Amino acid sequence: MKLPFLTSFFIFIIVLTHRLHKSRNEIDRDNRNFWDRESRANSTRKKSLEGLDYIKIPLDKLPVEICADDDIVKDCIDTIKYLSTENIVNLTGFTNTDLKLEYGTANITALTKFDENYTSLAATLQKWADRLIALEKMDAAVSVMEFAVSTKTDVSRTYIDLAKYYKEKKTPEKINKLLQTAEELNSLSRDSIIKHLKEEL
Repeated sequence: MKLPFLTSFFIFIIVLTHRLHKSRNEIDRDNRNFWDRESRANSTRKKSLEGLDYIKIPLDKLPVEICADDDIVKDCIDTIKYLSTENIVNLTGFTNTDLKLEYGTANITALTKFDENYTSLAATLQKWADRLIALEKMDAAVSVMEFAVSTKTDVSRTYIDLAKYYKEKKTPEKINKLLQTAEELNSLSRDSIIKHLKEEL
């Protein structure tokens, strides 16, 4: 009676040992690859940043006059106006190693600032849109969110709120356009956004 149990136990130990060994090898390989890339990144010479996809904020096309006396709206508009004078680049999904390999170590501080500006932009646009919705200024909110999508924001609520609005307006082609943008995102929230959008079709 004990023999089958012992045989199964030994087989389990052998399989477990094999898997642990394989897992350690994979971790070691990943670590070597990481440090190899990091070493090459730190040796990459500085390159021009002129080719980056800089985001320009179209203040003349955004509802900066609507509910501008509201404290939250005013705060958002002030932030957007400030950001309009700064360099903004959406670098979502890129690691520091990726950026150093592409543009050189000497540019990492500037690139980090550009990305921080984008993070602030995406968050502020959604905060602005949320407040406009609360104030029943839906058309204004939609224009803010549509601009956010044009920058390839990965804020899920931006896509979800727009999709619901488009569904109410019976314009499924606009939801499909949102889907096309979502499919191009380089973000962990990409699949979740796509799932929500498909549910609105």
